[in-house]
Amino acid sequence: MNGKVVTELGTKVMPTDIVHFGSQKLSMEQKRYVLLNKPKDTITTTDDPQERHTVMDLIRNACTERLYPVGRLDRHTTGVLLLTNDGDLAKKLTHPSYGAEKLYHVTLDKSVQAAHLQELVNGINLDDGLARADEASYVATADTRREVGIKLHMGRNRIVRRMFEALGYEVMKLDRVMFAGLTKKDLQRSHWRHLTEKEVTLLKRMKDVQTSTKEERGGKRLRTSYGSE
Repeated sequence: MNGKVVTELGTKVMPTDIVHFGSQKLSMEQKRYVLLNKPKDTITTTDDPQERHTVMDLIRNACTERLYPVGRLDRHTTGVLLLTNDGDLAKKLTHPSYGAEKLYHVTLDKSVQAAHLQELVNGINLDDGLARADEASYVATADTRREVGIKLHMGRNRIVRRMFEALGYEVMKLDRVMFAGLTKKDLQRSHWRHLTEKEVTLLKRMKDVQTSTKEERGGKRLRTSYGSE
Protein backbone atom coordinates (compact mmCIF):
# COMPACT_ATOMS: atom_id res chain seq x y z
CA MET A 1 0.00 0.00 0.00
CA ASN A 2 1.52 3.30 -1.17
CA GLY A 3 4.70 1.42 -2.03
CA LYS A 4 5.01 -0.46 1.29
CA VAL A 5 4.28 -4.12 2.06
CA VAL A 6 1.36 -4.48 4.50
CA THR A 7 1.06 -7.66 6.60
CA GLU A 8 -1.26 -6.50 9.38
CA LEU A 9 -4.83 -7.78 9.09
CA GLY A 10 -7.56 -5.15 9.24
CA THR A 11 -5.43 -2.34 7.80
CA LYS A 12 -7.74 0.43 6.67
CA VAL A 13 -7.47 1.65 3.08
CA MET A 14 -8.50 5.19 2.20
CA PRO A 15 -9.80 6.24 -1.26
CA THR A 16 -6.54 8.15 -1.83
CA ASP A 17 -4.33 5.11 -1.12
CA ILE A 18 -2.65 3.21 -3.97
CA VAL A 19 -2.81 -0.56 -3.46
CA HIS A 20 -1.08 -3.29 -5.46
CA PHE A 21 -1.48 -7.07 -5.15
CA GLY A 22 1.56 -8.49 -6.89
CA SER A 23 1.83 -6.55 -10.13
CA GLN A 24 -1.90 -5.75 -10.31
CA LYS A 25 -3.18 -2.36 -9.19
CA LEU A 26 -6.41 -2.73 -7.24
CA SER A 27 -9.33 -0.37 -7.72
CA MET A 28 -12.12 0.57 -5.34
CA GLU A 29 -14.28 1.80 -8.18
CA GLN A 30 -17.62 0.14 -8.68
CA LYS A 31 -17.87 -1.60 -12.02
CA ARG A 32 -20.17 0.29 -14.39
CA TYR A 33 -21.71 -0.83 -17.69
CA VAL A 34 -23.47 1.71 -19.90
CA LEU A 35 -25.18 1.01 -23.22
CA LEU A 36 -25.41 3.92 -25.66
CA ASN A 37 -27.38 4.27 -28.90
CA LYS A 38 -24.71 6.28 -30.70
CA PRO A 39 -25.85 9.00 -33.13
CA LYS A 40 -24.14 9.98 -36.37
CA ASP A 41 -21.30 12.53 -36.38
CA THR A 42 -20.13 11.50 -32.91
CA ILE A 43 -16.55 10.37 -32.26
CA THR A 44 -15.89 7.14 -30.35
CA THR A 45 -13.02 8.36 -28.20
CA THR A 46 -12.40 9.52 -24.64
CA ASP A 47 -10.69 12.70 -25.79
CA ASP A 48 -10.58 14.55 -29.11
CA PRO A 49 -7.89 17.22 -29.75
CA GLN A 50 -10.18 18.86 -32.33
CA GLU A 51 -12.91 19.19 -29.69
CA ARG A 52 -15.51 17.40 -31.80
CA HIS A 53 -18.62 15.84 -30.25
CA THR A 54 -17.73 12.53 -28.59
CA VAL A 55 -19.61 9.66 -26.98
CA MET A 56 -18.24 10.81 -23.62
CA ASP A 57 -20.26 14.03 -23.97
CA LEU A 58 -23.42 11.94 -24.25
CA ILE A 59 -22.81 9.83 -21.12
CA ARG A 60 -21.32 12.62 -19.00
CA ASN A 61 -23.97 12.19 -16.28
CA ALA A 62 -24.10 8.39 -16.30
CA CYS A 63 -21.78 7.92 -13.29
CA THR A 64 -18.77 9.36 -11.49
CA GLU A 65 -16.44 6.58 -12.65
CA ARG A 66 -14.31 7.01 -15.76
CA LEU A 67 -15.74 4.86 -18.56
CA TYR A 68 -14.15 3.70 -21.80
CA PRO A 69 -15.74 2.53 -25.09
CA VAL A 70 -15.54 -1.19 -25.81
CA GLY A 71 -14.28 -1.20 -29.38
CA ARG A 72 -15.07 1.59 -31.83
CA LEU A 73 -17.78 2.83 -34.17
CA ASP A 74 -16.61 5.27 -36.81
CA ARG A 75 -17.96 8.81 -36.91
CA HIS A 76 -20.78 8.10 -39.37
CA THR A 77 -21.84 4.73 -37.94
CA THR A 78 -24.74 4.68 -35.49
CA GLY A 79 -26.08 2.18 -32.97
CA VAL A 80 -25.09 0.00 -30.05
CA LEU A 81 -21.95 0.95 -28.12
CA LEU A 82 -20.93 -0.41 -24.72
CA LEU A 83 -18.89 1.71 -22.31
CA THR A 84 -17.42 0.39 -19.06
CA ASN A 85 -14.60 0.62 -16.52
CA ASP A 86 -14.38 -3.19 -16.38
CA GLY A 87 -11.08 -3.68 -18.18
CA ASP A 88 -11.16 -7.48 -18.03
CA LEU A 89 -14.57 -7.67 -19.71
CA ALA A 90 -13.64 -5.05 -22.32
CA LYS A 91 -10.50 -6.98 -23.22
CA LYS A 92 -12.50 -10.19 -23.50
CA LEU A 93 -15.16 -8.67 -25.77
CA THR A 94 -12.63 -7.08 -28.13
CA HIS A 95 -10.07 -9.89 -28.29
CA PRO A 96 -9.96 -11.58 -31.74
CA SER A 97 -10.08 -15.07 -30.22
CA TYR A 98 -13.30 -14.23 -28.37
CA GLY A 99 -15.22 -12.81 -31.32
CA ALA A 100 -18.17 -10.92 -29.86
CA GLU A 101 -21.03 -11.17 -32.34
CA LYS A 102 -22.16 -7.97 -34.09
CA LEU A 103 -25.21 -7.32 -36.26
CA TYR A 104 -25.42 -4.36 -38.64
CA HIS A 105 -28.28 -2.85 -40.66
CA VAL A 106 -26.67 -1.61 -43.87
CA THR A 107 -28.28 0.67 -46.45
CA LEU A 108 -26.51 0.67 -49.82
CA ASP A 109 -26.57 2.99 -52.84
CA LYS A 110 -28.20 0.29 -55.02
CA SER A 111 -29.89 -3.10 -54.82
CA VAL A 112 -27.63 -5.91 -53.64
CA GLN A 113 -27.33 -9.01 -55.76
CA ALA A 114 -28.16 -12.28 -54.01
CA ALA A 115 -24.87 -13.73 -55.27
CA HIS A 116 -23.02 -10.96 -53.45
CA LEU A 117 -24.72 -11.87 -50.16
CA GLN A 118 -23.30 -15.36 -50.50
CA GLU A 119 -19.91 -13.89 -51.44
CA LEU A 120 -19.89 -11.91 -48.18
CA VAL A 121 -20.34 -15.19 -46.30
CA ASN A 122 -17.77 -17.06 -48.39
CA GLY A 123 -15.22 -14.31 -47.79
CA ILE A 124 -13.93 -11.10 -49.37
CA ASN A 125 -10.22 -10.54 -49.96
CA LEU A 126 -9.22 -7.14 -48.54
CA ASP A 127 -5.86 -5.43 -48.21
CA ASP A 128 -5.46 -6.78 -44.67
CA GLY A 129 -6.65 -10.30 -45.39
CA LEU A 130 -9.83 -12.33 -45.86
CA ALA A 131 -13.01 -10.89 -44.31
CA ARG A 132 -15.99 -13.17 -43.84
CA ALA A 133 -19.51 -12.56 -42.54
CA ASP A 134 -21.36 -15.17 -40.47
CA GLU A 135 -24.63 -14.20 -42.18
CA ALA A 136 -25.68 -11.73 -44.86
CA SER A 137 -29.35 -11.34 -45.71
CA TYR A 138 -31.95 -8.92 -47.02
CA VAL A 139 -33.77 -7.08 -44.22
CA ALA A 140 -37.20 -8.69 -43.91
CA THR A 141 -39.04 -5.47 -43.04
CA ALA A 142 -37.57 -3.47 -45.94
CA ASP A 143 -39.32 -2.91 -49.27
CA THR A 144 -36.04 -2.72 -51.15
CA ARG A 145 -33.00 -4.94 -51.59
CA ARG A 146 -30.77 -1.97 -50.84
CA GLU A 147 -31.08 -2.83 -47.13
CA VAL A 148 -29.04 -5.74 -45.83
CA GLY A 149 -28.39 -7.27 -42.44
CA ILE A 150 -24.87 -8.57 -41.89
CA LYS A 151 -23.70 -10.53 -38.88
CA LEU A 152 -20.02 -11.03 -38.08
CA HIS A 153 -17.61 -11.44 -35.20
CA MET A 154 -14.40 -9.90 -36.55
CA GLY A 155 -13.65 -6.33 -35.50
CA ARG A 156 -11.19 -4.89 -38.00
CA ASN A 157 -11.26 -1.20 -38.92
CA ARG A 158 -14.25 -0.20 -41.12
CA ILE A 159 -14.71 -3.87 -41.96
CA VAL A 160 -18.37 -3.70 -43.06
CA ARG A 161 -17.88 -0.65 -45.27
CA ARG A 162 -14.78 -2.13 -46.89
CA MET A 163 -16.46 -5.46 -47.62
CA PHE A 164 -19.29 -3.78 -49.51
CA GLU A 165 -16.93 -1.37 -51.26
CA ALA A 166 -14.96 -4.36 -52.54
CA LEU A 167 -18.15 -5.61 -54.20
CA GLY A 168 -18.87 -2.25 -55.84
CA TYR A 169 -21.37 -0.78 -53.37
CA GLU A 170 -21.34 2.45 -51.37
CA VAL A 171 -22.64 2.32 -47.81
CA MET A 172 -25.15 5.12 -47.30
CA LYS A 173 -26.13 4.23 -43.72
CA LEU A 174 -24.58 1.83 -41.22
CA ASP A 175 -26.32 1.04 -37.95
CA ARG A 176 -25.10 -1.51 -35.40
CA VAL A 177 -28.21 -3.05 -33.94
CA MET A 178 -26.58 -5.72 -31.78
CA PHE A 179 -23.27 -6.21 -29.98
CA ALA A 180 -22.52 -9.32 -27.89
CA GLY A 181 -26.24 -9.95 -27.43
CA LEU A 182 -27.04 -6.34 -26.44
CA THR A 183 -29.55 -4.44 -28.61
CA LYS A 184 -30.84 -0.86 -28.79
CA LYS A 185 -34.46 -1.91 -28.32
CA ASP A 186 -36.45 0.88 -26.61
CA LEU A 187 -33.31 3.04 -26.50
CA GLN A 188 -33.66 6.21 -28.55
CA ARG A 189 -30.77 7.64 -30.54
CA SER A 190 -28.27 9.56 -28.35
CA HIS A 191 -29.75 8.02 -25.18
CA TRP A 192 -28.05 5.60 -22.80
CA ARG A 193 -28.93 3.21 -19.98
CA HIS A 194 -27.13 1.08 -17.40
CA LEU A 195 -27.05 -2.64 -18.07
CA THR A 196 -29.09 -4.85 -15.77
CA GLU A 197 -27.37 -7.35 -13.49
CA LYS A 198 -28.72 -10.13 -15.71
CA GLU A 199 -27.17 -8.56 -18.83
CA VAL A 200 -23.79 -8.17 -17.12
CA THR A 201 -23.90 -11.79 -15.96
CA LEU A 202 -24.72 -13.00 -19.48
CA LEU A 203 -21.84 -10.97 -20.93
CA LYS A 204 -19.38 -12.51 -18.49
CA ARG A 205 -20.66 -16.03 -19.19
CA MET A 206 -20.83 -15.68 -22.96
CA LYS A 207 -18.81 -18.24 -24.84
CA ASP A 208 -16.96 -17.87 -28.11
CA VAL A 209 -19.17 -17.34 -31.12
CA GLN A 210 -19.44 -20.34 -33.38
CA THR A 211 -19.71 -19.38 -37.05
CA SER A 212 -22.63 -20.98 -38.85
CA THR A 213 -21.91 -22.83 -42.09
CA LYS A 214 -25.46 -23.30 -43.35
CA GLU A 215 -25.51 -22.78 -47.10
CA GLU A 216 -29.06 -21.45 -47.22
CA ARG A 217 -28.39 -18.38 -45.03
CA GLY A 218 -27.07 -16.26 -47.92
CA GLY A 219 -30.36 -15.68 -49.73
CA LYS A 220 -32.94 -15.49 -46.96
CA ARG A 221 -34.27 -12.30 -45.41
CA LEU A 222 -32.95 -11.37 -41.98
CA ARG A 223 -35.70 -11.37 -39.37
CA THR A 224 -33.83 -9.91 -36.41
CA SER A 225 -35.69 -7.12 -34.59
CA TYR A 226 -33.97 -3.78 -35.03
CA GLY A 227 -35.64 -1.95 -32.14
CA SER A 228 -36.34 1.77 -31.97
CA GLU A 229 -34.22 4.53 -33.46
